[in-house]
Amino acid sequence: MVKIAKNKLSPGWIALIVVGAIVVIGILWFVGSYNGLVSSDETVNEKWANVQTAYQRRADLIPNLVETVKAYSNYEGSVLTEITEARASIGKAGSPAELQAADAQLTSALSRLLVVVENYPNLKANENYLSLQDELAGTENRVKVERDIYNQAVKIYSIKVRRFPTNIVANMFGFGTKDMFEADAGADKAPQVQF
Repeated sequence: MVKIAKNKLSPGWIALIVVGAIVVIGILWFVGSYNGLVSSDETVNEKWANVQTAYQRRADLIPNLVETVKAYSNYEGSVLTEITEARASIGKAGSPAELQAADAQLTSALSRLLVVVENYPNLKANENYLSLQDELAGTENRVKVERDIYNQAVKIYSIKVRRFPTNIVANMFGFGTKDMFEADAGADKAPQVQF
């Protein structure tokens, strides 16, 4: 009768295999967490670039609008200067807060431009002016959509950065939260219209 020898793993080998499996799982989790954070960070950066592109499109339309108004009116030089300065500040903005401040400055200058336009009925009927005004309105919608998409990407990223245990990896590699676009102060109050 032939005896078949049974190979038994010693308890030391079993413990080593279990520890090795835990280490491999830990490394896979760590790499997955890091790569997920990098991916979300890049998504936020992409969405930020889209916001800047929408604002740039808006800033590029404004000189055409200004030139059309200049052709019809005794144009006020101070409004042109304000618009030029506001456009420049939009290009320099590096955060949502800076971009909102620059946008407020530009919006204010544009509203003064529209007051000038009110004094020239022929201009308000001009096809070029009406076309530019429509493009500007469409661009305003694009800006809003891109800001909303950016905020959504920041939300997803921020959840990853703050959620346990991924926050450990985020803190180790310097992934921090990012700013979102917020409503301007007083936007929660409806404007009063008086006739």
